Amino acid sequence: MTMRPADVVSVSTIGLRARRLRTTLSALGVAVAIAALVAVLGVAESAKAELLTQLGAQGNLLAVASGQTFDGNPTPLPSTAPAMIRRIPPVRNVTAVGNVPGVTVRRTAAIPAVQTGGINVMAADGSLLSTLSAHMLRGRFLDATAEHYPEAVLGYAAARALGIGTLDASTQVYLGGQYFTVVGILDQVAIAPEVDIATLISFGIANSRFGLDNHPSRIYLRADPDQVAAVAQVLAFTASPDEPEAVQVRRPSDILLARIAAKNAFVGLFLVLGGIALFVAGVGIANIMVISVLERRGEIGLRRAVGARRRDVAAQFLLESSVLAGLGGVLGVALGVLATGVVADLQDDPLVIPAVAPLAGLAAALLVGALAGAYPAARAARVAPAEALRTL
Repeated sequence: MTMRPADVVSVSTIGLRARRLRTTLSALGVAVAIAALVAVLGVAESAKAELLTQLGAQGNLLAVASGQTFDGNPTPLPSTAPAMIRRIPPVRNVTAVGNVPGVTVRRTAAIPAVQTGGINVMAADGSLLSTLSAHMLRGRFLDATAEHYPEAVLGYAAARALGIGTLDASTQVYLGGQYFTVVGILDQVAIAPEVDIATLISFGIANSRFGLDNHPSRIYLRADPDQVAAVAQVLAFTASPDEPEAVQVRRPSDILLARIAAKNAFVGLFLVLGGIALFVAGVGIANIMVISVLERRGEIGLRRAVGARRRDVAAQFLLESSVLAGLGGVLGVALGVLATGVVADLQDDPLVIPAVAPLAGLAAALLVGALAGAYPAARAARVAPAEALRTL
């Protein structure tokens, strides 16, 4: 007796429809594994897309710094360095920051001086925002008033360490033995983490109250995109003609490249974990199908007695496990896409789902279903009709 494909499909789904709770739980196991695989790829690609966007915007940014003293503080650059760098023709913007050594920042004077939370004090130019393409999270940046009055701007991490999330006229920090009014909080600056963990004051105040004498410790500049390499070659000699070998020139965008490489490494790890979860789900399907064969021996014997061939019985159970896994795969792809969208929205990343992710997820689910059903299908096909009919 030869069965039509439609009949094979109908017969193969009888067990799934008759045992809906078992079917649902088995499909959920596959769905969770597939959702994890799709979400890992989607979230990673969305984050990489955002990093690549930043990389394109920050590729022409260069940083100039000197070495460090024995106590770990940056060695100051010559006070003439920013002005000299501005004279390089392809340079568009220049801004400087100066580390203020020996000055601590605390919420109040009652907090011991040793509890600084790792926060540095840095003098900053008013051009810092435009040069670094940074943004204010709260308040405003240092302006002309800050050159003469004790005002401070907190980096993103510094504000969190100090427990400051909102600003008003009374928001202050105890800096270098005196209170400074906090006028702003910077948003995260991915390419300049040293700014994130710093409290920024003006060069005017740093010079008059802490003796900085206009010496920067780091200079940021933007050059014409096609002249970045050429500018980098002359920066050390321009910033410090007497000691060019002590000057370090780097591209802050290398931090973004490192983050992209780190994300790629973690993607591989999570894909392995997702594959293990899918394997476990496949074992669960195989176990369910073996139980189904044992429970339906009478049905198998009856079908064989009325003319069903072994391959028809095998196809029935193989298709049943594949449909079960396929249902889990479809649900898992949907859940994975939803999870990616939620994470991308929370992190303000663009939603990017590689086309291969849902296709590979569905294909993996069907493959696992076929492999999981292979042994139960072969076992069902070997059931002798006469022996099976005795169980009726």
